[in-house]
Formats: sequence, C-alpha cells, structure tokens
Amino acid sequence: MNVAIIVPAWNASQTWETFSQSLAENLKAAAIPSTSVLFIDSSSADNTAALVVSAGYKIHTIPQSEFDHGATRQLGVDLMEKSDILVFLTQDAVLEKSDSVARLLHAFEDPSIGACYGRQLPKPGATIIEAHARLFNYPALSVTRDLDSRKELGFKSIFLSDSFSAYRRSTLEAVGGFPGGVLFGEDTILAARMHLAGWKTAYVSDAAVMHSHSYSISQDFRRYFDIGCLHAMESWLLTEFGQASGEGKRFVLSELRYVAKRNVFLIPSVMLRTFIKLLGYKMGRMHTHLPMFMKERLSMNPPYWAKHHRTS
Repeated sequence: MNVAIIVPAWNASQTWETFSQSLAENLKAAAIPSTSVLFIDSSSADNTAALVVSAGYKIHTIPQSEFDHGATRQLGVDLMEKSDILVFLTQDAVLEKSDSVARLLHAFEDPSIGACYGRQLPKPGATIIEAHARLFNYPALSVTRDLDSRKELGFKSIFLSDSFSAYRRSTLEAVGGFPGGVLFGEDTILAARMHLAGWKTAYVSDAAVMHSHSYSISQDFRRYFDIGCLHAMESWLLTEFGQASGEGKRFVLSELRYVAKRNVFLIPSVMLRTFIKLLGYKMGRMHTHLPMFMKERLSMNPPYWAKHHRTS
C-alpha cells in the first residue's frame, strides 16, 4: 500500500513545531518516507516553504487566489499519482499519538471502505463550548457507515472531516474525485457520492488529532451561513440523506447539559450562539436572494464568492 500525506497550507509557521514533530513520529511508525508528504502552499507570507523543504517534504505552491477546498486537494491527488491511499491533514491538526496515521490506515483492510476519518479532540486549554463540540461530533466509538445508515442517521451518515482523513484512490476516481468550485464541504459531498455508489466510509476513533477552534459569536454566524449556503447549493444532499435539524436539536440539548455541569453562567451564551447559528443557517439557505457584497461579508470564505459567483 503506497501512502501519500497531503497538507494544504498557508502561513503555517505558528503551528509548525508541534505539527511537524507529530507528523515525523507518525511517518516513522507507519514507515512512510518524507518524500511521500506533499504540502500545497497558498503562497504563504511567512517561512512555511522553507520549513517544509528543510523537513524533507515536497511542496507545491499555488497563488492564494487559486485555493479551493476541493480542487486544491484534487491537485494533491494528481501530483501524488503513484499513491494508492491519500491521507489529508490540515496544518493545525496535531496527531495525538505516534501511530495515529497507522491506526487510520487500518480501516482500509476492509476492501469496501472508500474513505475514513479520525477523531478530533479538543486542544489543550480549549473552552468548554469548544471542547463540547469536539466531544459531541467525535465520540469514542468507531463506526462504519453506508447508504443504509441514512435510515437511522440521516444527514449525519455522510459526516466526514478532511482535517484528518484518508481516501482510497480507486474510490476517489470512481466517484469523480474532489469536487471543485464548492464553498466548502468537499468531504461531505465525497462521502455522499461514495455511499450512493455502494462504498462505505469509516470513523476511526482510536486514530486522533488535537484539533479544535474557539469561534467568536460572529464566526459562528459566518460558519453556519456557509453551511446553509452549502445545503442550498447542494440540495441533492438533503434530498438523498435527509435534513440536519434532528442532529442540531440533539447537539443543543447535549451542549446545555455539558455546560450546565461545568459553568452554568455560560448557558446564556449557549442560547445566544444557538440563535445566531440558526439565523446564519437560514440566511445561507436563502443566499440567492442576497446581494453579492452581503454574501462576501457574511461568509467565512469571501474569496469564494468573488471567484465563482461575481456575476450572480
């Protein structure tokens, strides 16, 4: 099994020390050569390129304006053309143990698995709200999902995160590769295509990274605005796999219980954030009725709108 590790990067120097140390340990444990690691750098303004080269990894530089969540990852797939399995990491996802990558790769011992993803744990010092989001979305129990899983899990059945994931090349090719020109959610779209094509996806809980975000209330709004946009743009996901509302309600109830046990004074913040997320999502779903300047301001990815929808 020929494995490549692909990391989209931009100004990665701040997280480089911990990220690179954990990556080097995993390469050694999995017997993956450093030349099988590719960084796709979006023209960083810091010394990211020099750090990558000094570590013995490959680097391919693209203009920042050309970054695309799906197309950039597909570029990595095309550049690492001899690899059977393609592992994806983000620059701020620190592999928890020296064998995290090896554990993730074990999923492909099942020939029906087309893609898999690992667990994401809260970073040290994560806020209560930040920690709950990771613990809720990435539980301790591993699971394999297929098309039938939508009957029980609905939209949750196609959840998959490229912050720490792996794909079988043959499966990727069979479903058309990473979709280009999407706001985000290329991983969700791929999981859906794989299930519809008869492949399975796996969540591997004992393969973990330390990865979480402390979003402000405005960032929560912008993220959920983008989620609403994705669901509107890729409406077939909801048609095939169901609405996401049930999972949202379960998340809020779980969050309230989690916060109440640790700091009851945060409950008003939770309620406010819940309202803001819902508002952002609803506005995203109706994004076609909004002027372009507003979409650029409300989104977490303003360049996307300028690049793909300037004429809309």
